[in-house]
Amino acid sequence: MTTHTEASVRPQAVISGGGSGIGLASALRLARDGFDLCLLGRREEVLRQAADRIREQTPEARVQCIVADLQDPAQVARAAAEIDGSVDVLLNNAGGNVLDRGEGLEGIAEHFEANFRLNVLTAVLLTEELLPRIARPGGRIISISSIAALRGANGYGAAKAAIHGWMMGLAEQLAPELITVNSIAPGFVPDTGFWDSRRTPETIASRLAQIPMNRPGTPDEVAGAVAYLAGPEGGWTTGQILQVNGGALLGRG
Repeated sequence: MTTHTEASVRPQAVISGGGSGIGLASALRLARDGFDLCLLGRREEVLRQAADRIREQTPEARVQCIVADLQDPAQVARAAAEIDGSVDVLLNNAGGNVLDRGEGLEGIAEHFEANFRLNVLTAVLLTEELLPRIARPGGRIISISSIAALRGANGYGAAKAAIHGWMMGLAEQLAPELITVNSIAPGFVPDTGFWDSRRTPETIASRLAQIPMNRPGTPDEVAGAVAYLAGPEGGWTTGQILQVNGGALLGRG
């Protein structure tokens, strides 16, 4: 599926997992900041609804939607070929937390592999395929990580920590071309699909007890961090982990 309006001269942001949650909030913010958008995801209807919402709020923004499973190299290559024009900002937001775990070593292997594929391969494959088309100078690559990467949480935390190591190496590689590469590590942001089926009063109370500010974060607040790294003020910030967590984890990143 590919939908868009007439081409424009606005810079373009490509957002994986752009149909909901932090991805959609970031898309709405970047559209207001002057970006055209390309949204990637696995659910066609979710992408269509997101595109309609963006166009309603920012009619001048061009929005392209591409359905793809970014764990699959062939689908990544096909999706990248469908993206129109150059890429000024790449936001790797696709991911998830596979909680189910089978018995024994096979179950452990499946758990870690599934989380690695969802959170690491989706970012690495898309970035590598689009790398020749990232704007030079001034391109921005941003990956959504998690507080779990910094304080641990089984296969999911390990996968998000892998994003940090990969990001730092890529930042060093691309710095001479004046391309920045950073990660954002949100804390508890319950108003996202990530927390669907787990948003119980007990879980919320437990999470809030760990946050000095005593409130959850919002997708818009994470989108604000994205906007900073994507904007002109973020041009000298690279190789960094930007935490957005209400003080739940201090002084690391």
